[in-house]
Amino acid sequence: MTTSTELQLTALTEVHKALGAKMVPFAGYLMPVQYEGINIEHETVRNAIGVFDVSHMGEFILKGEGALDLIQRVTSNDASKLTPGKAQYSCLPNNDGGIVDDLLVYKIDDNSWMLVVNASNIEKDWNWIMKHNTANVEMHNISDKTSLLAVQGPKAVDALQKLTDVTLADIPYYSFTKGTFAGCANVVISNTGYTGAGGFELYFENQYAQKIWDDVMAAGKEFGVKPAGLGCRDTLRLEMAFCLYGNDIDDTTSPLEAGLGWITKFTKEFTNSAALKAQKEAGVTKKLVGFEMIDKGIPRHGYELVDAAGNVIGVVTSGTQSPSLQKAIGMGYVQTAFAAEGSEIFVSIRDKKIKASVVKTPFYKK
Repeated sequence: MTTSTELQLTALTEVHKALGAKMVPFAGYLMPVQYEGINIEHETVRNAIGVFDVSHMGEFILKGEGALDLIQRVTSNDASKLTPGKAQYSCLPNNDGGIVDDLLVYKIDDNSWMLVVNASNIEKDWNWIMKHNTANVEMHNISDKTSLLAVQGPKAVDALQKLTDVTLADIPYYSFTKGTFAGCANVVISNTGYTGAGGFELYFENQYAQKIWDDVMAAGKEFGVKPAGLGCRDTLRLEMAFCLYGNDIDDTTSPLEAGLGWITKFTKEFTNSAALKAQKEAGVTKKLVGFEMIDKGIPRHGYELVDAAGNVIGVVTSGTQSPSLQKAIGMGYVQTAFAAEGSEIFVSIRDKKIKASVVKTPFYKK
């Protein structure tokens, strides 16, 4: 793993520059935030196909008889329920009631697993899992040699089907297969994503990056494909109320407070599970909620949430002007008394109370 302060590049950095992308530092990488514009790219993903280079994400391979036991001890979800070709969303709880990271767990076969973690947490997660690897499970960090494209949108399946003999329509949500794609071997084709627009994620060796990118763009041309940057990735995931690590969840937020009770399974023991179970039984004192602005104003990460009297009741974790809904939306933690749907809350923007209402998520319904 690199410890250099220099920004890391993906195998497609020069492609993004040639396309005129605005490149920004993100999680230690130089990444495209937008090409034509966030709103254009957002609508393209919702209605056609957008292609994201998310090769900054981290991938770990765990192998051997003890691999499942290690995963079960460090993650909150129940990986024993997975069969080969299935994936699940999970998190790595810490010892203090918070979250080390959220991640995807892929079961490749009975003794082989892939964990996909956030770019900003690759080293942190690796060290955390290694610390709990008391049975010497074989671990490989393949992050630096793995590229990842998220091909998202309702037309993605039609475009990608041209490039593989694998029947993509037969891969259910949160399932994957390994196959030949665009003439490249051993590509993981995964029906997962972070946009709520449908589509697939493709994992492959860096050497195939240029060919797969070019072939996907060519195959998607008739469907209106466009490259998409991290800017619209954020607006898309926020419309779906998907958590972003570092904003909506972090080392101080409990999965139960974050509404992630569905990936917190007390049918097994895992890091800090006894304390989290006690928290569930006692009830949480704050909850992550979605809200829509009633008055004019855009909520931003870190803005205070207050009640009608101006008392601080929480904090905004994510906020934007939703391109699909044409209204300002946000997520934030509030005291449980204000978490019910329809609750009136206020965002403190430049010392003014801007009215909002707690709503059911996701904000965007297909």
